[in-house]
Amino acid sequence: MTAPHDTVPLSGGIAFIGGGNMARSLIAGLVAAGTPAASIEVVEPQAPQRQALQQEHGVRVAESLATAALDARTLVLAVKPQVMATVCAELVPRLAPGALVVSIAAGVTTAALRRWLGPSAALVRAMPNTPALLGAGMTGLYAGTDVEAAERGTAQAILACAGQTRWIDDEALMDAVTAVSGSGPAYVFALAEAMEDAALAQGLAADAARQLVVQTVLGAARMLAESGQDPGALRKAVTSPNGTTQAALETLAGGGFHALVGSAVAAAAQRGRELAAGT
Repeated sequence: MTAPHDTVPLSGGIAFIGGGNMARSLIAGLVAAGTPAASIEVVEPQAPQRQALQQEHGVRVAESLATAALDARTLVLAVKPQVMATVCAELVPRLAPGALVVSIAAGVTTAALRRWLGPSAALVRAMPNTPALLGAGMTGLYAGTDVEAAERGTAQAILACAGQTRWIDDEALMDAVTAVSGSGPAYVFALAEAMEDAALAQGLAADAARQLVVQTVLGAARMLAESGQDPGALRKAVTSPNGTTQAALETLAGGGFHALVGSAVAAAAQRGRELAAGT
């Protein structure tokens, strides 16, 4: 596991195919970590996004693969899963032998990428999440045994610019990564939304409800990260016998909260497997 900006030297340049939010967060992290902007190229068809990337970070930009230089040794595929096959078909004639290709598209397996890109590229599959936009992301990474340690290091360095990283040995478990950390921020947001609504129902003003909920979630997350204790121990420490917290937790338990979260994660993982089967 790595912390943000624990990087290794990157050489040969990096090309991002797609300039959406996740690509922007990675580019910002790379530039902040000392990667020369001139060594980064972004292929983005949308003019506003393309111009913003060039103005904010000084990177090279292109409107299409046809007009791009594509002189980088590392490519990051940051396009939507449903267009990945089309993008790869256009990319493969220009792919340098031995290029490193990192995909951040959910549900797109390395087998599918290999089928679309051919045998020569080194393939890494990554699953970042939206807190990467703040440099606080969590990314699961997978690569086959054919990917060399240096190539793994390059892929990890890129994703570490946006948060922490973790290698996953079995690609089948990438669906679990997607279900837990990829989709996980939405679960936290849903809990925060419910807590805000409950605070309003109890008579608190909207601004007070927001502040109370946001700081509570932030503080609890810091305790998880910094205390060295597991979630169960922290939960017990804040639960006094017959107190207010116990009353609330008993209500959650009565509604099947723990099992419901498990079912939600399982449903997300299953959907990931279905998406992968369709590629």
